[in-house]
This record gives sequence, C-alpha cells and structure tokens, in this order.
Amino acid sequence: MEKYKDILDKAYEAMDNAYAPYSNFHVGACVKTKNGKYFIGANIENASYGLTNCAERNAIFQTYSQGYRQDDIEALAIVGQGNTLITPCGACRQVLVELLKRDTPIVLGTGEKVLVTNIEELMPMAFTNEAL
Repeated sequence: MEKYKDILDKAYEAMDNAYAPYSNFHVGACVKTKNGKYFIGANIENASYGLTNCAERNAIFQTYSQGYRQDDIEALAIVGQGNTLITPCGACRQVLVELLKRDTPIVLGTGEKVLVTNIEELMPMAFTNEAL
C-alpha cells in the first residue's frame, strides 16, 4: 500500500503519543487533506471510561478545528498494535459518517496487514442528518 505509506507512517508515530494507562492498548490516526496537510490523533483514556477519546476522533476533530471539512479530506489512517486490524468503534463510526464523504478512503493497519475501506462499508444504513 505504497499510496498510503505517508499517512500510515504518521499514524504509527501518533500511536506513540497515546495515553492508555488502563487498557495499555495504543492507537494512532492520521487525516491527510487534499492540500497535503496532516492531522494526527492518539487515543486518550480516562479513569471514567466513557470520557475516553479515540485516536480517529482526535484526528478528525483537529482537522475540523483548523477549518477543513469533508470535501478537503483525502484519506484517514487508523493503526494499532497487535495482529488484528483496528476498526473504529461505534461512536467513531457515527462521527465519521457525518464528517467524512462516504467514499473517503479509511486505511486500517497493524504490522504488515493493511485494509482500505470507507465509512459506507464500515457503517451501512447509517443514521445521518438526512433522517432529521
């Protein structure tokens, strides 16, 4: 997956910034914009588990906080440790279904395993603003 090497590398670097004293499970993410900017995120845990924030939400929220929107995003990478590909949790999928275009590449990686998908595949029949 040479095409996504840059965002995968940055996501792995971001993983080093994770604060995971409870699960000891580090996750990193990187959003790449169409103009070549990168926004990274790492999972940040909290003793009150519901207040934990996932790496991909941290990355996408940073992107939006800098004024970028879904039309500006080229791809999102999410990486973790271990042998199993890391996929977004339900809360992250709900956030991503609103903040990414349906076909934006989401690159999942762990070690040598890489899968390119998108939010439409990860969350079919999603609840969106169209239902409101």
